Amino acid sequence: MRAKAVKGSPAAESESGGAQPAAPSAAPGSESDLRAAGLKALRELLPGVFPEGDDIDLRDGRFGEELVEIGVTSVFGALWARDGLSRRDRSLVTLGILIALGAESELQTHVRIALTNGLTEDELGEVLYHASGYAGFPRAVAARTAAREALGQ
Repeated sequence: MRAKAVKGSPAAESESGGAQPAAPSAAPGSESDLRAAGLKALRELLPGVFPEGDDIDLRDGRFGEELVEIGVTSVFGALWARDGLSRRDRSLVTLGILIALGAESELQTHVRIALTNGLTEDELGEVLYHASGYAGFPRAVAARTAAREALGQ
């Protein structure tokens, strides 16, 4: 059984033969395209952290050294490079997910990214408060500690 689209929504217009919304564009397809898109996104999201050039080696010679490369291509190249959401909105979504997961280390980085993407410290606080009701108070407290560290407080 298919749900009926809400009148005036893009889905309703599509069903009625009206204008169809453009599909959101996907990130580039090849591994090298994804890496280049990921490096570009990271340089924009974390200015001054990643050196220029496509031939930089992010491996450190230690256990699990390819994990950063996997993140560059599969997270920042394939997801952050998409057009479907603004970077500000992606930051809000990412912060909520990281708080719910209890991923404080990643949260510290994404607090910095969120500031680059235009969120204010007051808005970051609201994300914590809102997450406490859905992810639980202990997760929000842990996230607050991580955010304070990222903010230098």
